[in-house]
Parts: sequence; C-alpha cells; structure tokens
Amino acid sequence: MPVGIEAINFYGGQACLDVRLLFERRGLNLARFDNLMMRLRSVALPCEDPVTHAVNAAKPIVSALRADEKSRIEMVIVASESGVDFGKSLSTYVHDYLALPRTCRLFEVKQACYGGTAALQMAASFVASQVSPGAKVLVVASDTALHSAIGEGGATMDGEASGNFAEPSSGTGAVAMLVGEAPAIFELDLGASGLHSYEVMDTCRPVVGWESGDADLSLFSYLDCLQGAFEAYCAKVEGVDLRTTFEYLAFHTPFPGMVKGAHRKAMRERVKGVSAQEVEADFQRRVAPSLRYCADVGNLYSGALYLALCGVLAQAPAGRRCRVGLFSYGSGCSSEFFSGVIGAEAAQRLAPLCLDGALNGRRALAFEEYERIGNLNRQCGFGAKDLEVDVTPFADLFAERFRGNELLVLKEIKGFHRRYAWS
Repeated sequence: MPVGIEAINFYGGQACLDVRLLFERRGLNLARFDNLMMRLRSVALPCEDPVTHAVNAAKPIVSALRADEKSRIEMVIVASESGVDFGKSLSTYVHDYLALPRTCRLFEVKQACYGGTAALQMAASFVASQVSPGAKVLVVASDTALHSAIGEGGATMDGEASGNFAEPSSGTGAVAMLVGEAPAIFELDLGASGLHSYEVMDTCRPVVGWESGDADLSLFSYLDCLQGAFEAYCAKVEGVDLRTTFEYLAFHTPFPGMVKGAHRKAMRERVKGVSAQEVEADFQRRVAPSLRYCADVGNLYSGALYLALCGVLAQAPAGRRCRVGLFSYGSGCSSEFFSGVIGAEAAQRLAPLCLDGALNGRRALAFEEYERIGNLNRQCGFGAKDLEVDVTPFADLFAERFRGNELLVLKEIKGFHRRYAWS
C-alpha cells in the first residue's frame, strides 16, 4: 500500500530582508557572502508566531478537502523548536483554528531541525499500520528564528558583538503536509532509511530569547551524520549508488552553501575518480533545484528539508515519477537519510498554490524597519503573559499584506493564553 504526502504547502511570511544589506549593516565580512548562497531571509512580524505560520501553511490544504476527507484527519503533529509553552502543544491551536474534528490525536515533537522528519515518519507509520484504514495525518513543521540570534543590548551569551553569521541565514515560516494512502505528491520508500545519531552540543536554545552554538562543530556533525546515515541506508537497501539511484537530492538546508559543500564531500567520497567539473554539473542538475526557495527564505529549522523538497517538486518533470534522496539533520543530534518518489503530477498539483508568487509578494524591509520589528518581536515570544499586539508601528505593512487576506494573526495574550483572529 502506498503511503506518503498527499498535499504540501509552505508559508514564508509577509516580509523579508535582503541578506547582502544585512551583511553590510552588521559589518560582516562580505568575502563570506557568496559562500552562504543566500538572497533573502523571511522575517516574522509581531502578529506572527509558530502557530500563525503553521495554520497559514496548512489552511489551503485543509480548505481543499471535501467534508468527508477532512473528517478522516485523525492526527495533528506539529514539529517545532520554537514552542510557546513547555506543556501545551502548538497542535492544539492549529487544530482549533483549522476547525478539525475532535476525534483527533494532537501533539508536538521536538528534535531541533530533525523534528519535521520525526513527525513525517511517525505519521507514515500510523497510516501504514492500517489501525485506522483511510486515516490521514496533518504534519506541520513550524519555526521562527530569533530576530538576530542575539540577546538584548547587541551581545550574544558569550559576550560577542552583535554581528554574527547565523543571523543572515535564519528564516521563519512553516511547511504543512497531509499524509495518507494516496500520495500523489510524494510516495515514501517505506523502510528505506538510514539513521545516525549521537549526543553533541552543536546548537541549542538553552534559555528563552537565546540561540547558542558552535558553528564549526555543527558543520562537522552535519557532515559526519550525512556519511553515517547514507552508509546505514546503503546497508538496508541493496544496490544503492549515490550518483545514479536518485534523480534528485534534497538536504536539510541551514544555508544553501552548506548543502553545496556537503554534496561535494559526499560525491568525492562515494564516486571514485569524479572530477570537480562533474561534481559541479551533478550539483546543478540534482541538488540546485532543492535550493530554489531556501535561498529566499532562510533556515526553516524543522521545516528546512521540506522547503527543499518543495523546490524539487516545483521543478520536477511532468508525466513521470522521480526518486529523491533526502537527508535530515537536527542538532544535538539526530539524522536520517531516506527516499521517496515524486508523483507524475506533483508539479501540476503544486502550481495552484503559487509558491513563487507568495514569496515574490513579500514586503522588502528597510534595515531600520527590520530592527524595529525585532525589538517588538521580543515582547511576544515564549513566556509572554499579557499582551495586546499593536500593529500601529507597522500599520502600512499590515494593511498591505494582511488586511482582508484571511491570514491568521496573533491578536493578544491573556494569562499566557494566545488568542488569534483572521485578518
């Protein structure tokens, strides 16, 4: 029985910032700009949080379902490392504002950027188990980066200056997937996966309002896990060849330049005698499609791999099925290499969502706007008890991008309870 993604959508916010502008204004070394391979990064507004991102990503999927199909959604899993409560799951809000049936299992999963894959695999296992034939699962990976991955006063937890290279690559948004027995978008190769995990303190969010980590350690851990997870995949699946088994490759994307480096290293290790020119041509053909959206959104954390998959889906050839190799990594760390097959009509089914148009329609922020929004965002993050969201400081942006567009926005927090409304 086929199992996989029946529908997929991503929400990349309503505002963005030019990454080169950020480099210039933060005084970062422009010699490193090209290595990032980033153009824009999405920026969350004070009326947006992981709940609004998740609902706005999932709403088009749910709205397209017939009543009988919607009633078969029996599980909602939200993956995030940006939760707003230590106990209450983001999925409770998502379930409520999407008006899903009460006969639903709701929960949240966390394992850094691997969380989205943990949720997808859990959903697929439930569907494949046939304990409830015909059931569907809504999986949403939703995250918000801290404004600049720094604390108040322009200093990191380590006391460093505010300029840092995590800020230009950090994104915000969500990817929603409907998992079921009719995977017209992406059919998983059930059981074809390799795991590689161990404890490492590479990146983390140890205190409210802070992101911390060792960039070099994270890079080496990522590369080590790619090698280990792929070897574990090969041990399970007979006859695998990195160069020929997969028509496309999609990797967890902290920033596109890291994916390019990981692909280069993997090709040199796995393909004997491969030249630099062959590696570059292979990257452009099989990997570059996955970076189509990542370069304009930034790191989506738990949703980053699935934003990369959306890039592949949008450019997949019509009328034929294509196998994709996927690598998922989450700091701390947990990783998996797995695979699946793009449906022959996947790109056609994705087209009505106008993903490119949604990203192109975002408002480009001036640097001063970005800084002002960042200061406002810090007031309504984790732990906010009582707050009324004031849109006055960005009223023109709100009127342009939200008002009348039926997007979910955060209105207020009362006694820690977040309350939302449709714009």
